[in-house]
Formats: sequence, structure tokens, C-alpha cells
Amino acid sequence: MIDFSTKYGTWAIVAGASEGLGAAFAEELAKRRLNLILIARRLEKLEVLSNKLINKYQIEIKCHSMDLADFPQVKLFVSQLDVDLGLLVYNAAYAPIGYFEDIPEHDLDQIVNVNIKTPLLLTKLVSAKMIEKGKGGIVLMSSLAGSHGSPKIATYAASKAFNIILAEGLWKELKRHGIDVLASCAGAITTPGYKNAQNAKEAPGTLDAATVAEKTISALGKSPTTVPGTINKMARFFMGRLFSRKFAISIMDKNTQNLS
Repeated sequence: MIDFSTKYGTWAIVAGASEGLGAAFAEELAKRRLNLILIARRLEKLEVLSNKLINKYQIEIKCHSMDLADFPQVKLFVSQLDVDLGLLVYNAAYAPIGYFEDIPEHDLDQIVNVNIKTPLLLTKLVSAKMIEKGKGGIVLMSSLAGSHGSPKIATYAASKAFNIILAEGLWKELKRHGIDVLASCAGAITTPGYKNAQNAKEAPGTLDAATVAEKTISALGKSPTTVPGTINKMARFFMGRLFSRKFAISIMDKNTQNLS
């Protein structure tokens, strides 16, 4: 296992860390002996997670309740950090389910703020500090849905496509400064949010959060994107390379029509 403290720095930020995949990322980084800054709206969940990880891994953890749709608040907090920040994992996402005609304007604005604006500007903010010290790592959590149009989650999927393309460009740009950038394009994950939204049977290739976190962090520094899970890798290949866009979108339509 790579010594992450030496390679990147001794502290990591996990944005969207209260439960599910965010909590799994926190534990995966704790295993690698990184101190953690955990950000989410629900402070009580962060504190429960923090106590568990401190007792298990003897690391330092700072918890902060924050609305990731409010970038000025995020910027003020991160600008005041006085730690050896080595990694950013942006896991937060807003994903209202429904056809575009039924999604309120406020929800569309939230998708842009949480899924695009804050990860973009937060990446700009932390990468500036990483460039100064000549090392660092940034993980943007994306989705297989970002590979093509996805009915009922059309705007969410579009926001995830933004993060894939951003990470790919920054992977090349920031590599010369010693900074690794990665977009993780996950399929279905057994998180509380997924269980609440999924009325149909479990999708093929569904992984648990711990597996996605481990495979994602292990891929950092190896490529600009990663797809956790063999079935999901195959699905991306077929949907993106072999099938027409029209057929791929039709498949997504069948897969998402039971979401609510």
C-alpha cells in the first residue's frame, strides 16, 4: 500500500461524508493513516463516524456541518484551514428523480450548485495550495450515468458528465505539478440513498460502498478515470463503444423508469 501521507500530505477532505459512500471513503483514507476533515450537513452523523474512526485508527478528525450548495461558506472554511492538505474527495451529490418537466427550478439550481459549481471551485481552491507544495490528489465522484443521456435523472447525469470531463482535463494539466486527479464512474451502490430511490430489484453490477471506495482510492494516480467493478466496466464499454447513442439511451430509460 502506498504511503499516502508521504505521497500526498497528512490530511484529507471528504465532502459529503455523513453516510454511505462518503463514510466509506473516510474509512478507506483512515486505513491509510490520513487525518480527516469531514464535511456534510448532518453534524451528528459526522460525529458518530468520527468517533468510530478515531477509536479504530488513532487519527485526528475535524467535523464541520456545511451546506455544499453554498460555495462562499465552503470557500471561507477551506481558506482558513492550516493543515498539510493532501487529498480532496468530493462525494456530495444532489439527485432529484423525475422527468425534467416535473423537476422544480430550485432543484435544478441545487444540482448545479452541489454537483458542478462547488466541486469545480473547490478543486480550484485546493489545487492552488497543492501546486505550491508540488503534490496532492483530487477525486471527483461521478457516475456511469454521466456517460450518456439518462431519462428521469437527466440533469444529474449531465452534471456527472461535467465532472468526468473536468477530471480528465485536469489529470493532464495538474500532473506536471505532482497532483493526481481522478473521476470515479460508479454504477449502482448499496447506499441509503440508492435503497430509498430504487423500487426495482438490485441492478446488475451493484457494489457495496466500501468496495467502491477501496477501488477508487487504489486507482488514484493510475489513470484519469476509473470504473469500479468488472460488470460496470463491461457496461461502460458496451454502452459507450459498441451500442449507438440512441440504443444506449433507450437502455438507460428502461433501467431508470422504476426510480422514484
